[in-house]
Amino acid sequence: MKSYPFKTSVAPMLDWTDRHCRYFHRLLTQQTMLYTEMVTTGAILYGKQDFLAYHDSEHPVALQLGGSEADAMARCAELAQQRGYDEVNINVGCPSDRVQNGSFGACLMAEPRSVASCVKAMKKAVDIPVTVKTRLGIDEQDSDAFLYGFLDAVVDAGVDQLTLHARKAWLKGLSPKENREIPELQYDRVYAAKKRYPSVPIAINGGIKSLEQVVQQLTQVDSVMVGREAYQNPWLLTQFDDLTCDSVMQHQPLDREQVARKMIPYIAAHIAQGGRAWHVVRHMLGLFQAQKGGKKWRQYLSIKGPKAQHAEQLIEGAISFKNDSVTQLADLTN
Repeated sequence: MKSYPFKTSVAPMLDWTDRHCRYFHRLLTQQTMLYTEMVTTGAILYGKQDFLAYHDSEHPVALQLGGSEADAMARCAELAQQRGYDEVNINVGCPSDRVQNGSFGACLMAEPRSVASCVKAMKKAVDIPVTVKTRLGIDEQDSDAFLYGFLDAVVDAGVDQLTLHARKAWLKGLSPKENREIPELQYDRVYAAKKRYPSVPIAINGGIKSLEQVVQQLTQVDSVMVGREAYQNPWLLTQFDDLTCDSVMQHQPLDREQVARKMIPYIAAHIAQGGRAWHVVRHMLGLFQAQKGGKKWRQYLSIKGPKAQHAEQLIEGAISFKNDSVTQLADLTN
């Protein structure tokens, strides 16, 4: 039986889980696997930017790859391993037009042999785990027979772990945003897949918003991937490490203001390298979600963040504004 040590993970989310977001999330959880945004093989092999860049503190971190050509996928997996990534994941879940036009993402569910070839080639090229994130079906092809036809192929190819987003992908007629809510989630089909492949670690993804839900899901599957809730309410991540038996913390847990202040040197370094504070702080808007002053924290960063030049001044100003019961939004814009 394959082993997979991570009880929880944060889903790869385009435009959200970039390296700044992952650095922030790592301050909140030590044991949760973090995924990059999907990166295409073409970007890695031919792009002018360094699409594999990340901060050492992000570990454990996985690269999610978009592609369908076995040789290119294997080469990118090899580069990922050389750069120190802990896992490489194949995207077979994204339904966007851009992804479909590139012949990868959810449309690959209809090409199980192609994905199996990628898995085999990648596993031959690297020692780190090769994993797959997929849906339960695409459009009208959503039967168990269709799902298992795909999963059988990648399991036989030696995939190390599967993450199943518990709804099918609509490639036509729905936007990717709509497809995150429609159709209804089908957790039972993920549980059935786990019973069919007992030796393969399986994670469930979709609609999971609380620690209680995570704990319940772990009675049925090996791991839980949380997406939008982890981004919009990131403090949820602080509860995940206790789910791992060996998660003996080597430091005292931080409170929310301490986490905000821990981000100051990182933001300052990014500004010094020519970046903008907003590149980082936009991922921190939900830090005080459902807390007193949380709305004011979001307002301050949203107004001051895009033009801020000084990290400490920005973060301390946001904390002060959050805690100030007198100063209001109008005072920021005058």
